[in-house]
Amino acid sequence: MTVQTPEVDRRQVLAYRVGAQQLDRSGGRRPGDLAVLALGVQDTPYGTARQALAARGATEPDDRLELVWSMRGAPHLHRRAELPTLAAAIWPLSDADATRRIPGQIGAGARLGLAAFRATAEAFQAVVTSELERGVVSRAVSDRVPAELTYDCRTCQARHISGAVFQQVGLAGGVRLVVVGRAARLAPLPDWPGPPAEAAHTAELITTYLRLLGPATPADAAGFLGSTATELRRVWPAGLAEVRVDGRAAWLPADALDALTGAAPPRLVRLLPPGDPFLAGRDRDLLVPEREHQQQLWRAIGNPGALLVNGEVVGTWRARQAGKGRLELTVSPWSALSARVRREVDAEAATVASARAATDVRVQVEST
Repeated sequence: MTVQTPEVDRRQVLAYRVGAQQLDRSGGRRPGDLAVLALGVQDTPYGTARQALAARGATEPDDRLELVWSMRGAPHLHRRAELPTLAAAIWPLSDADATRRIPGQIGAGARLGLAAFRATAEAFQAVVTSELERGVVSRAVSDRVPAELTYDCRTCQARHISGAVFQQVGLAGGVRLVVVGRAARLAPLPDWPGPPAEAAHTAELITTYLRLLGPATPADAAGFLGSTATELRRVWPAGLAEVRVDGRAAWLPADALDALTGAAPPRLVRLLPPGDPFLAGRDRDLLVPEREHQQQLWRAIGNPGALLVNGEVVGTWRARQAGKGRLELTVSPWSALSARVRREVDAEAATVASARAATDVRVQVEST
């Protein structure tokens, strides 16, 4: 008997993702209990991760979390207990995969492949035995890695390790981030087992991506991990269901299929910060179909936040400090907001203010 592939449209996918990521605030008030922590919550610029957690209703302190460089070398919040497994899951799958993840600035270094990652991870472990300034660590690590992994910095009149390699390997080297003011210092993760012997658990990480940001394709997952679809197909997980999203083949865990097809249209308003997990999928045409709106949301520098209304991104927002304890939010919708949504924007602004330790917030909604 032929089994028909389920078909869904983009609205059904977005409704599913709202539920899977607990934007309905069903995950509890402790951040470490949220489903998105299995994939990590990006913290660029610093403080946006707290806002992403607050958007999901998680506002209580939680000492189970660490800030580390993980996906693509970007700072993310993760559960501390899961970091050794995560380090192995994001470790390159082959020499070719490692070379692909190293930017063209150091071509000879990129050709070292996995050896470049291992040498850098071992240098981190040797150097970061206490909390240190990032610049101190960079100089010491640069002195310990093959010269091909460094470049001449005219500003400092010294050779530095490539920043992309440095940040992509930090977790494998057992390093966590300690933010002091606007600067991040580096400190050792306690009881770190050492760099991974080889990649492992990558299939489980792909499954997590598909559960939170699916249905999606190998290319989507590869873009999130900084790898390639060719590499990920070698470890593509079993137990997936194929669906058609507006005619396009995509996958998600089979046990999530009922949640996808049965997802009810959400009725909520959220102010999502830049880098929020809901915005982290690589199928941006699905999330925001209009190219003009994509350009407003994902910029080369300084992304705004996203205004989410009933599962759809319908505008952007920015915040600025306006004196001690005071925050001003400017919301730029792409179409007129109803009175109900306008009231809920004000309520969500208070959530943003609390996450940013502000005592007063004012909201300006720009006219369309």
